[in-house]
Amino acid sequence: MNTRYGTVLTGAFTALAGLLLWRFAGGVDLPVITPSKAGVVLMVLGAAEALFGAVRAVGGPERRRPR
Repeated sequence: MNTRYGTVLTGAFTALAGLLLWRFAGGVDLPVITPSKAGVVLMVLGAAEALFGAVRAVGGPERRRPR
């Protein structure tokens, strides 16, 4: 699999995990951070990563750096 599409999939799975945390772990109390707030952060980061991968996938051919 191309790394561009892998980035989109990774971002989507991260956003999905954040959505599940936000939706279903709201009643759990942890001393440092609540799982629902961590879920929101994961949703934002996952969406950003998926968007970054989508922009790379739509863009031109992959550029290689000279050695």
